[in-house]
Amino acid sequence: MAFSRRSFVRALGLGGTAALTAPSWVGARGLESLAGSGDLVELERTLQGGAIRLMSNENPNGPVPAAIRAMQASFHEAAWYPASTEGRVRTALARSFNMPEEQILLGSGSGEILKVAVQAFCSPTKHLVTAIPTFETPTATARGLGFPVREVPLDSQLRLDLDGMLREVRGAGLVFLCNPNNPTGHVHGKAAVERFITAVLAADPEVVILVDEAYHEFVDDPSYASALPIVASQPRVFVSRTFSKIYGLAGLRVGYAFGQPATLERMAAHRVSNGVGALAQVAAVAALADTAQMAREQQLNREARAYTARVFTDLGYQVIPSQTNFVFVNVRRDALAFQAACRTEGLIVGRAFPPMTQWSRVSIGTMDEMRRAAPAFRKLLG
Repeated sequence: MAFSRRSFVRALGLGGTAALTAPSWVGARGLESLAGSGDLVELERTLQGGAIRLMSNENPNGPVPAAIRAMQASFHEAAWYPASTEGRVRTALARSFNMPEEQILLGSGSGEILKVAVQAFCSPTKHLVTAIPTFETPTATARGLGFPVREVPLDSQLRLDLDGMLREVRGAGLVFLCNPNNPTGHVHGKAAVERFITAVLAADPEVVILVDEAYHEFVDDPSYASALPIVASQPRVFVSRTFSKIYGLAGLRVGYAFGQPATLERMAAHRVSNGVGALAQVAAVAALADTAQMAREQQLNREARAYTARVFTDLGYQVIPSQTNFVFVNVRRDALAFQAACRTEGLIVGRAFPPMTQWSRVSIGTMDEMRRAAPAFRKLLG
């Protein structure tokens, strides 16, 4: 049986893909609208009823076609335990990024990478330095373990306050830099990131820097560059990425990190999963090889993102220029109340991000979905 990208997802259901792989709750926040409802059964009913999901920064088109074909050809592997070395994905990543395999660590989503990084480098006497708001997994992990956290608010332009973060570095175990930042969508350019990393490494001889590049593939700002080249020469810097976003494999939970072997070994000691599932590995390898499809995904997202931003700005609402697959909008009302109102209109938008509690993060759907969503946004905000 042949599946389209979206019918493949529908056939599996909300948790179907995750059921084929490692536990879906490891890592990223996932079903974000639960922050407003607390009811997974009701959420699934709402989604199956035709609601538009604009809450988790997924690929609205579903898995890239090459990944679907690879999984269809490999379903028999679901009966087998996957190779614990996860070698085929590491080999594919090494080839794609010209990195030695020993400098690559896989995780059950990049969320697992972020969790084990905190476990490896923070402690009751070694704090985490992070921003607020930013992606919360490192903060939640540190606090859950009783480790101190120093959160630095955004600057006056709603960017990561790199100078403010630098002031908190002494005595830290880990510095978390999400670039582009989630939930704001802002990206720091190559020069700013390199200056920050150099200053952090000079300020403390032991601190480690994690650069989260989950949205790297969406960036088109010419000033931006990945921090990946720094990894080759600097053992105190590593980069995390994911197959959950542009590749459309969020339900399969495949994340990865690039770093020096000694750094990754400290993190690997804290992994609790049995490795990335067999079908997830097959899908990831196939998706990575389809570079032409990635270019198409980038263009589709760029067009729908620009359209969505215009919907809000035409209504007079501030939107932070985004380099991701979501927009962050000042809706000038409680974000959870806005989320609830959207749900009555068949839209499921993202959770609140304190302290910016009047801002809503809206994931980018297909162009058709965003055109269908626009009248509801105009009704609620007009």
